Amino acid sequence: MSVLSVNPRASFNQLKEVLEVSDGNLASHLKSLENAGYIFVIKNFINRKPNTNYEITTSGSAAFENHLKALEEISKQL
Repeated sequence: MSVLSVNPRASFNQLKEVLEVSDGNLASHLKSLENAGYIFVIKNFINRKPNTNYEITTSGSAAFENHLKALEEISKQL
């Protein structure tokens, strides 16, 4: 979510590289975020190769902002 909150769009490979996670782990997390309505998936082909991109939704952006605020409140109590 942090990558998508500061970038308008990111590909599966970009997310994998930045987050340093396995394909399966990333796919599982992305599916959960998609099911929650926090991201949406854009699939297309580039030179006959599949290309999958992700964008944060309005509700995903709001949920992530609330998450950051909650983390900030927790850190103030430490």
